[in-house]
Amino acid sequence: MSELAAIHGRPIRLAGGRVSTRIQPRPLIACGLLALATLAVAVVGVATGDFPVSPGAVLSALVGQGDPGTTFIVQELRLPRVVCALLCGFALGISGTVFQTLTRNPLGSPDIVGFQQGAVTGALVVITVLESGGTDASLGALVGGMITAAAVYVLALKDRRLSGFRLVLVGIAISALMLSLNDYLLSRARIEDAQEATRWLLGSLNGRTWEDATPLLIGCALLLPASLCVGPALRMLELGDDSAAGLGLRVERARVGLVALAVALVAVTTTAIGPVAFVALTAPQIARRLTRSAQPPVLAAALTGALIVQASDIVAQRLVPSTPLPVGVMTGALGGIYLIWLLGTEWRSGRA
Repeated sequence: MSELAAIHGRPIRLAGGRVSTRIQPRPLIACGLLALATLAVAVVGVATGDFPVSPGAVLSALVGQGDPGTTFIVQELRLPRVVCALLCGFALGISGTVFQTLTRNPLGSPDIVGFQQGAVTGALVVITVLESGGTDASLGALVGGMITAAAVYVLALKDRRLSGFRLVLVGIAISALMLSLNDYLLSRARIEDAQEATRWLLGSLNGRTWEDATPLLIGCALLLPASLCVGPALRMLELGDDSAAGLGLRVERARVGLVALAVALVAVTTTAIGPVAFVALTAPQIARRLTRSAQPPVLAAALTGALIVQASDIVAQRLVPSTPLPVGVMTGALGGIYLIWLLGTEWRSGRA
């Protein structure tokens, strides 16, 4: 009985038994621990650096009661960087969960199937061809990601239904095409634009200010509340198209809306700090194992993504103190190791 309760949750009845729901203890505990770990690494990110600040001084600076020097360091130099890291990780974790659930494939993440490269292409066109940036680059990333997503989606349709296997294969091909186009754009750009774009392509949090964080805050304020409500639709889609339709879900409309939402999250994060590899791939699977769920849970994956990006940024800053590494380099290294392990696991189990 206890094992069944751990898997399916404990029934809770409210309002005299008229309302009932199920509470799953393990996902709740896992999300609580992930939230605490994320908060801890965020405090470390704000408190440590060339000028260490005690946790008490950090709290005083956050509420505006610290000395001017400490307040400036915390609020203007370190807090925007931490905010960017947490929001980008949060958004990438949700985006990866949506794509992996829709494709029913642990490799179905936006950086593998080409959506992130499409957003990069859109931003590079604005930076290198139109010689613009800022809001225009954000719009370019969004348009590039949406066009790529539409192309992959249409090519992956089979008998008017989305095939997860075809989406991954088509996405990998489109990703290679976008990567070649990105290299071409860089080779044709002015040296100043190419240098700026190359630094951005590494996925870096170095030197982030509130000017960089503000568009990300606005985008996440619009997208994240909707993202946290997609769980029921994803759970119905896990049952298959026919079962989901029988439960009253408009399958294709829901799938298109979920893809658009996930691509928008990728575009927002890509514009803010550049492409950060493998977070959308690894965060949902780590969250699924922590919660022991059949499919990646949205909130746990979001917290895992935030934890991965912030922890990777701390390691990147400390690994080479004289020249802090871009966070994308660190997540790429960790994600590459994870991908090798995942492919090995799939191969041994006979699914690859």
